[in-house]
Amino acid sequence: MCGIVGYVGQRPAAPLLLEGLQRLEYRGYDSSGIAVLSSGGDIAVRKTLGKLSTLHAAVQGRLPSGTIGIGHTRWATHGKPSVL
Repeated sequence: MCGIVGYVGQRPAAPLLLEGLQRLEYRGYDSSGIAVLSSGGDIAVRKTLGKLSTLHAAVQGRLPSGTIGIGHTRWATHGKPSVL
């Protein structure tokens, strides 16, 4: 089981992705992550194990910049959770 959120627009994507994942928190999960496309074409990926608060802490003060992104939560039904 997982939850996926995405954003394409003019605003910074990372905070909106984190907010969207927060809304999915009731579903239960064991890992989460975001990927943001920069204006230069690079993709910044941040993934963590555990609660969403761990992802928030990992990006605190270092949010990837860009206006296009995707975020996910995952409940590991096959295999153990991993950031790989």
